[in-house]
Amino acid sequence: MSHSSLFEGLNSPQHLAVKTVNGRVLILAGAGSGKTRVLTLRMAHLVKDHGISPKAILGLTFTNKAAAEMRHRMSALMDAKAAKQVTLCTFHSFCMQILREEVHHLGYTTQFSLYDEKDVQRLVSLIARDLLECEKELPSLSATTAAITSARNKGLKPEEIQGTGSKWHDQFTQDIYRRLQDSMRAYNAVDFDHLLGLTVELFERHPVVLDKYQERYRYIMIDEYQDTNPIQYRLASLLSAKYGNLCVVGDDDQSIYGWRGAEVKNILGFAQATVIKLEQNYRSTNSILKAANEVIGHNQERYSKVLWSDRGPGDLIEVFHAPNEVDEAQAVVYRLAKLKESQGLRWRDIAILYRSNALSRQIELALMKYTWWNGEKHVSGIPYHVHGGVEFYERREVKDLAAYLKIIVNPLDQEAILRVINQPRRGVGEASLDLLTAFNRSKRLPLWEVLKGVAMTMNEPSSLFSELKGQIQTKCLQGIREFVSIVEEAKARFATGSLKENLDWLVLRMNYQQAIHEEVKSDQMRGFKWENVQEFISAIAEYEENVWRNAEEGINATPSLHQFVSALPLETNWDKSSQKNLQEDNVHLMTIHSAKGLEFPACFLVGVEDHLMPHEKSMMETGIEEERRLMYVAITRAMKHLVISMARRRKRMGTDYPSLPSRFLSEISKEVLKITKWDDIV
Repeated sequence: MSHSSLFEGLNSPQHLAVKTVNGRVLILAGAGSGKTRVLTLRMAHLVKDHGISPKAILGLTFTNKAAAEMRHRMSALMDAKAAKQVTLCTFHSFCMQILREEVHHLGYTTQFSLYDEKDVQRLVSLIARDLLECEKELPSLSATTAAITSARNKGLKPEEIQGTGSKWHDQFTQDIYRRLQDSMRAYNAVDFDHLLGLTVELFERHPVVLDKYQERYRYIMIDEYQDTNPIQYRLASLLSAKYGNLCVVGDDDQSIYGWRGAEVKNILGFAQATVIKLEQNYRSTNSILKAANEVIGHNQERYSKVLWSDRGPGDLIEVFHAPNEVDEAQAVVYRLAKLKESQGLRWRDIAILYRSNALSRQIELALMKYTWWNGEKHVSGIPYHVHGGVEFYERREVKDLAAYLKIIVNPLDQEAILRVINQPRRGVGEASLDLLTAFNRSKRLPLWEVLKGVAMTMNEPSSLFSELKGQIQTKCLQGIREFVSIVEEAKARFATGSLKENLDWLVLRMNYQQAIHEEVKSDQMRGFKWENVQEFISAIAEYEENVWRNAEEGINATPSLHQFVSALPLETNWDKSSQKNLQEDNVHLMTIHSAKGLEFPACFLVGVEDHLMPHEKSMMETGIEEERRLMYVAITRAMKHLVISMARRRKRMGTDYPSLPSRFLSEISKEVLKITKWDDIV
């Protein structure tokens, strides 16, 4: 592709954004303004027109979906081999790559495990139980874990935590945080939140290591910069400090993740930069954009931007007020069915968006009950899919198999051992596990060493484990021996040969299919779980195939069980099944947060009431401006048709309460609204 063709079809601000390649650049990309195209063209321009090595380019995103989309577009813009040499991944994947090479500087080995949120919660509970000397059920630790997560996102040390509610809770949280770090180091484990913090610590404590990566990545681009937290901001600052070539792309008006640590001030305060605004929208009609502009224009802390489109005014935005949430749901379903018929839409062209997952129940009931004509006969029920269910890598059987693989790679991983020592069931109950973990803590021995000691068939009187073995029932001892035997055999097998074939063997060795059959009563659920097992085996096979394919193309790589296992917690909810669901002919039900980055010909925005939009609890935590940005994101998902609904009364906690229309509706000009009376709907 020639220089001229790279720039073909770009509007003036897009053209400027692509060709401005040096120094600090802030690209303010409004909703639907083509930012992904600009980012990928900018990378191609660096390589093809400026002779920059693709290995010197780093692109950071927030989701695997975004990285995959950019990678796909890059392949069409430059030589396939060069496109693969660009480092393009999420923040967490990038930090994982760094730590795989450099974590030994921080006292870990390269075979470390990566814990997800639930692994950490379990470990925090165990630590809290020890600290409080509590044998009964613990009180909720949500405030404690939230404070630790917030501290990590800000790069704070344990002693710097304060203001969590009381001096006692501050001290308790500090102690938990400190012990959590010590335990993670003992288990040779890193958790998802701390990946970034450890990388920043590595760079700050070891300038030579930092210089190595500053030299490697001379051109850095960050997507969705408005979603960065303080530690991500610090990471970007460190990496770009030497050469100063940092291009950030984002939209302050779409900063909707303050509740998980994102700070809009990172993009608002991006100083000493060339600022380029992308305001032409390629998605929506001007009636929709006018409503979005008017709502977001009431925010004070923002860059001034006005979205516009050449797609014409389009339909007015329909608004209706139902008597209650049941009537609202039925009216929404009736309206979307008529809209599909009159506009020739597919079911998958329609999305129903809501502020809270709780609002989906009545919508689902109405969709299931609706009867429609499919051209041949009357059909009961409109097909739909609720996004945001249990993700593939969160399903129990998938996590069980992943835990076995983690132990094979890193036997120090105590959380993985505790998860599967009795999966499939082999008689190792909670009481026995309490004995084992109390012993390993008192003797300061890894749990794996304790299990191996207990599993020894010889029982010498002087043995360190003799007394412990005497407290464990015979059936449990047999279960421990079986578990240790499986892991030891698996470690030997996985040292060589195909990962896929070895995983096949492991599933067979555990008799896992029979275990599912015995544990699950429903044939349908048995089939679902076994399909998940097969899909996980397919995932490791696909990983192997990709590595060997890259090797054939000259990229130095060998399949690694550690690499495969380490990447699992980095998978986002946009796995294959989620992307497949977007393509199937279903009406999409999702929260506004889940809909960010997506677009649909028709959107129904439901429950637009003052306690839901803005959400009364969230408004106290993150403020009215973030709630207004959420409304802006919801409006700009619609391409041609937007319907806004609300109820006069809605049940909350089982009690019927009156509801008022959202204050955000009063910020939209009546000239773009079509107010439909209830009598005209029913």
